[in-house]
Amino acid sequence: MPASKNYHWRIAGFYFFYYAFVGMFSPYWSLYLRSIHFDAIEISILMSIQPVMRMAAPGIWGWLADHTGKRLLVVQVAASLSALFYLGVFATTSFWGLFLVLMLMSFFWSASMPLVEATTLSYLGKNTAHYGRIRSWGSIGFIVTVVGLGYAFDYIAIAWLLWAGLVCEVGILVFARQIPRTEVLAHHTDDQPIRQIVLQPRVLALFGACFLMSVAHGPYYTFYSIYLVEHGYAKSAVGGLWALGVICEIGVFFLMPGLVRRFGFVRILLASFVAAILRFLLIGWAVDVVVLLLFAQMLHALTFGSYHAASVGMVHEFFQGRHQSRGQALFGSITYGAGGMLGGLASGPIWKNWGASALYSFSAVAALLGLILMWWKLRYMARGQTAAA
Repeated sequence: MPASKNYHWRIAGFYFFYYAFVGMFSPYWSLYLRSIHFDAIEISILMSIQPVMRMAAPGIWGWLADHTGKRLLVVQVAASLSALFYLGVFATTSFWGLFLVLMLMSFFWSASMPLVEATTLSYLGKNTAHYGRIRSWGSIGFIVTVVGLGYAFDYIAIAWLLWAGLVCEVGILVFARQIPRTEVLAHHTDDQPIRQIVLQPRVLALFGACFLMSVAHGPYYTFYSIYLVEHGYAKSAVGGLWALGVICEIGVFFLMPGLVRRFGFVRILLASFVAAILRFLLIGWAVDVVVLLLFAQMLHALTFGSYHAASVGMVHEFFQGRHQSRGQALFGSITYGAGGMLGGLASGPIWKNWGASALYSFSAVAALLGLILMWWKLRYMARGQTAAA
């Protein structure tokens, strides 16, 4: 990895602004939609558009990147069109208008990250355990927006959120043009059709379990902020709680090289699913107990931080050579896309008919099913991974 330190900032800058956008969107977009008088069902539909696009778009863009060999050009085009279509949020407050704008923006916005993930892991070469240290800049970007906007919205109108999103989109576009080129090394699986890799039981188990983890997180990303505000928390406190989780996530990212050497990816994932079950039960049933709510947010270190780094690392091990981009794209489509869509769409009816405690119990059950699937099909890999590390 010669001269790698010279290029860390380029990839880190992209992660910073990409996840700054997530820090703007996930905690506060539902509050903006509530402010313009959408109901729970409409909010759940609009908040689910992004996961739908994360399901549909990455496979198309991943195929295009692998087929043309111009991965970075695809990232740059997608970033440009995402910023262009985002401007539509300033032009409409109607349900169908925002539906169209968010659909177009998300189609291009969601294209970039799987390709950048593949680029980052190719760039790191044999040092993929250090992925978390570059990815941590995305977490820092998330914290900047989630804390800054949380305090700001105690004093200014939530409509200013639209401008924060525009700044993030421009930052993504600028750094998309700075990402270094990487060489995709030949691999003995290059001549295999990608479906032959996908249909391996271990790959199906990983994708299935991670799909369920994303289902579990759907209610968190859709209604968590509204839930806290309805229980009397100030918007600055809401931002602080989101930020606490991400601060813990950053800590885990920096610890990942040692954790991977000691435990391997599979054991880390199993621990992450156990933590998710506990976390969502605490959110659903102990929202008024501040100490327990703080502890639940600290568990984000496992339910996202270690989970994301380990799952992306496993996908990189399964999909090598010319299949890298499509492997990460398929993973994102099936898990964060389809899983996030299902979790988000289910949130509205469950919230409306049975309440928040039932909603986050649903999340805990989804995480439990993911844990069972991981344990059933992937536990045999744990010993071998630990030894290899």
